[in-house]
Amino acid sequence: MGTTASGKSAVALSLARELGDVEIVSVDSMQVYRGMDIGTAKPSPEERTRVPHHLIDVADPDEDFTVARFQAAAAQAIAGVESRGRRALLVGGTGLYLRAVVDELDVPGQWPELRAALEAEVDRGGRVALADLHTRLRALDPLAASRMLPTNRRRVLRALEVTLGSGRPFSGFGPGLDAYPRTRYRMAGISLPSEVVARRIQARYQKQLDAGFVDEVRALCTRPRGLSRTARQALGYRELLAHVEEGVPLQDAVDRAVSRTRRFARRQRVWFRRDPRISWYAPEGGEPNPLAVVPALLGDWERCRSSA
Repeated sequence: MGTTASGKSAVALSLARELGDVEIVSVDSMQVYRGMDIGTAKPSPEERTRVPHHLIDVADPDEDFTVARFQAAAAQAIAGVESRGRRALLVGGTGLYLRAVVDELDVPGQWPELRAALEAEVDRGGRVALADLHTRLRALDPLAASRMLPTNRRRVLRALEVTLGSGRPFSGFGPGLDAYPRTRYRMAGISLPSEVVARRIQARYQKQLDAGFVDEVRALCTRPRGLSRTARQALGYRELLAHVEEGVPLQDAVDRAVSRTRRFARRQRVWFRRDPRISWYAPEGGEPNPLAVVPALLGDWERCRSSA
């Protein structure tokens, strides 16, 4: 795991080729969507031929792909890998999806109509309405309310949706993300300096544009059923959709995408650094190459295997 643009996918491919008995399980909330290839930096068909990959292209972009659905699909994929006498290597940067798998989280259901009503309430009333909903959550589930900022729209609405929809406090679904229990997974993180990640994000967007990212977004717009709310929020896609559908100048859209992706990388860094179970690997040098950590990872993997 690691931030976006940290090179973890390239490291995973190198590890899989060296080890020989490994299949990769993608832990990326957007690589699940068919047709969203360039902007999600999916492995190429050639790479997927050389090393089996799972949980890529398993949903149409008009679907809302949920954490619960991912959790079930990942469990099935990992069981299949292990039944073949092979090992699963989970790779990705979607922190909640990863925790759902490695910690077997008790993932609540969804209540779309209730969620829509709560969303509409905040849309009408703005920050005041959101603050009122957090107050309401505090009365129903003080523990859940204490774990989030009153201004965090996504978390407040989700907690209230679950509490009202299930009739059970949101905090009752397991110990929450602040607990880091023992797990059967060995977890490794690729660490690059933030300024290096920022440069890599910028360079990756340019490569994606050169590879036809705008045309990919245009093709997605022509789909009869369009894109789901979830798919439309993908990094880069949301900004290029504004360019294609609303006429936002391309450079402005790209600048916004780069800025949002850098903010996202900072949030990923904070999320992963909280987890004490992750061993971090940091390549050295002025412009560090993530593949430089492969020998250390291989050594640790084999030592772990021999002591199991």
